[in-house]
Amino acid sequence: MGDVAVGARSGHDGEEHRGQPAEAAVPAADSAVTPGSDSGATSDAPASGERTRAEDRGPGDPTPGPKKPRSFWKELPILIGIALVLALLIKTFLVQAFSIPSDSMQNTLQQGDRVLVDKLTPWFGSEPERGEVVVFHDPDNWLAGEPTADPNALQKVLSWIGLMPSAEEKDLIKRVIGVGGDTVSCKGTGPVKVNGKALNDTSFVYAGNTPCSVDDQGGQFTVKIPKGYIWVMGDHRQNSRDSRYNQDDAHHGMVPVKDVVGRAIVIAWPINRWDTLPVPDTFDQQGLSDQSSASGALTAAPDAVALAGMVPVALWRRRRIAPAETR
Repeated sequence: MGDVAVGARSGHDGEEHRGQPAEAAVPAADSAVTPGSDSGATSDAPASGERTRAEDRGPGDPTPGPKKPRSFWKELPILIGIALVLALLIKTFLVQAFSIPSDSMQNTLQQGDRVLVDKLTPWFGSEPERGEVVVFHDPDNWLAGEPTADPNALQKVLSWIGLMPSAEEKDLIKRVIGVGGDTVSCKGTGPVKVNGKALNDTSFVYAGNTPCSVDDQGGQFTVKIPKGYIWVMGDHRQNSRDSRYNQDDAHHGMVPVKDVVGRAIVIAWPINRWDTLPVPDTFDQQGLSDQSSASGALTAAPDAVALAGMVPVALWRRRRIAPAETR
């Protein structure tokens, strides 16, 4: 059963620079003297003892000409260096491109596609949501047995700065089916249910596949997803080694949110495959989030109880300390 490892490269070659707005000129006060003039003096003659530039120059002194610009070949290494630094920064913090080498996400993604992954929003606390296509680090050796490339030194350098896919990064790409607090289940040939709500996945599941696989190795399941984890599945259900078939690992098939690189937002290459990767409408159906929201409330409840219990203790301590301070 195939899986997908994705290699990384830079998503952009440059970055737009924004200029600072010019400060508005402050009107001079009525009593202010503007630079380069005496109050009340209007003569253009030089002040006493001042010599003009023409007098300072001797008859044989050459007239200073404009500074000769630096040659293109001298500036080229600087431009290349700036471009590489920008590419590395963009790859690290903003957008990164990943290649798709397998069929586990057909027909949404095909072999040879290049997708752009949003790495910025996770920096602001955004977490994966149901229906999103995400790239994540291999959580627990899911890629065991997959062939790996042996890049040379130049390829390693280009991979490090993001100018070509990396053969060393162990990343995968799947669709998020459930998030922390959800109960995800599948019986028979389907449909997949999230918190008891059936998903209508015909718009993204590979044509001819059933939502669930009828086998005893993970195709039939009912799982409760803990907070801080997600449940992922490939769109080519009968050709994807995803959460279903890794339930014996340390995370029971779940992917830790901390291992998520970002959300795939667009197919950037080849040109005839340009397209966005929106969340299917079935993940927006009413009532889908009820159970996970309740779970979140239960998770927060012990903290609220603990906080309420600390209030009387704090007041009691203040009453005991106050008399001691006034002695």
